[in-house]
Amino acid sequence: MYLPPYFEEQRPDALQKLMREHPLGMLVTLDPGGLNANPIPFLYDPAPAPFGTLRAHVARSNPVWKTFSRDVDALVLFQGPQAYVSPSWYASKKEHGKVVPTWNYMVVQATGPLRVIEDAAWLQGLLAQLTDRHEAGHQAPWKLDDAPADYIAKLLDAIVGLEIPVAGLTGKWKVSQNRSAADRAGVAQGLAALGGSDALGMAAEVAGWEKQR
Repeated sequence: MYLPPYFEEQRPDALQKLMREHPLGMLVTLDPGGLNANPIPFLYDPAPAPFGTLRAHVARSNPVWKTFSRDVDALVLFQGPQAYVSPSWYASKKEHGKVVPTWNYMVVQATGPLRVIEDAAWLQGLLAQLTDRHEAGHQAPWKLDDAPADYIAKLLDAIVGLEIPVAGLTGKWKVSQNRSAADRAGVAQGLAALGGSDALGMAAEVAGWEKQR
């Protein structure tokens, strides 16, 4: 990933926060036929230090768990808020007009060796954790044991677990930090006016960039 120093994000808490809040990662592996990309919801565990562990599952019918290269680390890309940035929002447009459109985004790349796990107890524990994590905000959270035990047992036979001990994390925060304070204020205001989760999320990042440092 191209990573100019002013866009590099190294704060562990910020990287982990993005992975927790945007858990649908793009798993990229090297297969005999070339690169293979699979969108998969991951559960991030900060242990062990310093980078933690990613866990997920795929359908047994998905060949990725058989075909990935054991000689090359897997890569998982997590995408945070992203938004188009109009040059009309820059204060500098009125000063000299030398501005062009761009795109702001926040991403985390996690790399590490991919492990395959077929143990039923491990898989059931993972499903319970995933369910509890994503049902937490519901008024009547669904629990794994709400479904019949024999039904869950059949589903467990149809999935395979994946675990990645994370060997490295790379973060790129492109949040207008290479622009002047006046330009950043204009971008934050313009994005906030658009509404929508991505635009509002990016507006908050642009507006709060200096305070976070």
